[in-house]
Amino acid sequence: MNDHLKNTSDLRIAIIGAGTMGNGIAQVCALAGLPVTLVDISDTALERGLATLSSNLERQLNKGLISEADKQAALSRIHPQTSYGALAGSNLVIEAATENLDLKRQILALIEEGTEPDALIASNTSSLSISQLASALGNPERFIGLHFFNPVPLMTLVEVIRGLQTSEATHARALEFAEHVGKTAISVRNSPGFVVNRILCPMINEAIFVLQEGLASAQDIDTGMQLGCNHPIGPLALADLIGLDTLLAILETFYRDFGDPKYRPASLLKEMVAAGYLGRKSGCGFHVHA
Repeated sequence: MNDHLKNTSDLRIAIIGAGTMGNGIAQVCALAGLPVTLVDISDTALERGLATLSSNLERQLNKGLISEADKQAALSRIHPQTSYGALAGSNLVIEAATENLDLKRQILALIEEGTEPDALIASNTSSLSISQLASALGNPERFIGLHFFNPVPLMTLVEVIRGLQTSEATHARALEFAEHVGKTAISVRNSPGFVVNRILCPMINEAIFVLQEGLASAQDIDTGMQLGCNHPIGPLALADLIGLDTLLAILETFYRDFGDPKYRPASLLKEMVAAGYLGRKSGCGFHVHA
């Protein structure tokens, strides 16, 4: 299985979703010299994702991290498409859609229809069960979780999550891919939230409870954790970066799947999401963002 992935330089990547995670994954793949087909439902979504990607490359250029030639070469490797027919020929497809189980399962079924039987299929889910997602496929052995972290170009970790059905060959190829694009991979068993979010999200949720109870301001909570625990960013600022809607979806998954009240989302978080205060993506969350 996946014999044509033995040489990672032969990888042909397709990414479903040109949003924050999708365009970030596309960027690191393209900079690593890999051709990327970037698929989304509309030209508008693709244009928005490519504009963000180009801006991020320009930022790297201005910091001296890449050259102008690197930037132009990376952009030339990315091919935007609105049709799943464009997946033909890809040997690794990464689904990076909204954190919604039914939507992801529908997308995975479409990916399977559009790819060769030995192509790897991965999900960038941050909390959903890999085993459950894999059940949408006729050949679940080729499915794996590849959980990149936001912002993808800066964060070096990838959680490689094996479902119950994932084969050894698929796991090995996923690790090779992560190394090829310059990431550090950790292998994780399938469980809600995997490792990092299982630890991180309840901590952020507790910070929201602290704010909700009026124990301190958002700025003081963040300063306390930065200076008292040596965290590079405070938990509420990090929530804004992640996106409060994404954080809420993860916590609701924990609460449902574990059945443990310690994972219940803070009511303030639910109210802010309902009001459209989503963090940096909306310009306002626990902090105001220009």
